[in-house]
Amino acid sequence: MKADRTERARLLAKAVSRWDNEGGAGDGGRKHPPSVDVPAEALPLTNAEIVQLQIRVIAIENVLAVLLAEASEHQLQLVREMSAYISPRPGVTPHRLTIHAAARMINLIDGAGHLQKRRLGPVSMDASPAWSLALAPRDAA
Repeated sequence: MKADRTERARLLAKAVSRWDNEGGAGDGGRKHPPSVDVPAEALPLTNAEIVQLQIRVIAIENVLAVLLAEASEHQLQLVREMSAYISPRPGVTPHRLTIHAAARMINLIDGAGHLQKRRLGPVSMDASPAWSLALAPRDAA
């Protein structure tokens, strides 16, 4: 049991080091890696933490939708390609979260297209009703 936890912690640290490197930090990951040891098993999130994560995801998706509305066709194509890349490949067991994530990426591109069409003029601090309606969560409409 102890060996399993040690191996899991080692694999997690290895995966996190790859994430740190994706931003161009260099071959070894972050220049100043965190000094905190990552526990093998994370504590369950509280309801308040889950709600805060939901709020942050909604905010990030809306910011991303606005940025994608201004993106070039090449950039939108890259997002589509990434969506296809994370979709299940032949011979691999599909994971429902990955399938939903790929579909959500395409939905964000589609939503950005609607924002492009609905925008009436230059963006100002006084958001037009078209922008605020387009960015409203689907459940609120």
